Amino acid sequence: MKRVVTLAIVFFIVSACKTNPFTGKQYISMYGNNQLFPMAFQQYDQFLNENNVVTGTEDSEMIKRVGQRMAIAAERWLNALGQQGYLTDYRWEYNLVNNDQLNAWCMPGGKIVFYTGILPVTQTETGVAVVMGHEIAHALANHGAQRMTAGTGQQLLGVAGNVAFAKNEKNRQLFNQVYGVGSQVGFMLPFSRSHESEADAIGLTLMAIAGYNPDEGAELWRRMKAKSGGQAPPEILSTHPSSDSRIANLTALAPQAKAEAKKFGVTTFRSN
Repeated sequence: MKRVVTLAIVFFIVSACKTNPFTGKQYISMYGNNQLFPMAFQQYDQFLNENNVVTGTEDSEMIKRVGQRMAIAAERWLNALGQQGYLTDYRWEYNLVNNDQLNAWCMPGGKIVFYTGILPVTQTETGVAVVMGHEIAHALANHGAQRMTAGTGQQLLGVAGNVAFAKNEKNRQLFNQVYGVGSQVGFMLPFSRSHESEADAIGLTLMAIAGYNPDEGAELWRRMKAKSGGQAPPEILSTHPSSDSRIANLTALAPQAKAEAKKFGVTTFRSN
């Protein structure tokens, strides 16, 4: 049984290896677009039917405008990276939903929602572009599939541990206690934080290629920090980097984003 579990894990890792088109880094994902996208599209439509979608306003039109510009920037960048056809199965859609939560998200396949509650923090179209770029980056880098894969891997390793200690109940219980906390704090949370940082970096370049000033990234997170009153769990226990870490990273990355945009002939940037 132990051998079967071990072979299953090895097969899982080898067969699910993919490459991030923006960073060149390899990652593991056992879920393809043909699996994720139909589910995401269905869930998105259901969400829209159950929530108050804002239409015909300046804000809702701005969300669509920024999203469309970012999608064009994504295609230009991917084509330049030799990834023609990467977006073939994407079905971009951008909606504003009346909700006080300070939130926005993008589902696999390009289905995006902004909540009205985040607009006082974004303040401008460029502020919206910061958030839009970050959320689109999650989808383009297949972070959703990676998180699902990581969760599956966490479960498989848990099963393997229980099999290994099957004949010693005390050790099995100890393993479950240690593994539960250790895998979460030592792997799952850092894994999530790395995705957030990666989405910040990719999103900043996307917004620059779309003509928006990437310097706004750090400014938006200063407003985010002020909005939260500086109240946040310790970074090590969070799914996201701290506001201070993000501000520092975005400040450092902005010149690189501008340099990348220059390759596409973009040398002036909108800041409002």
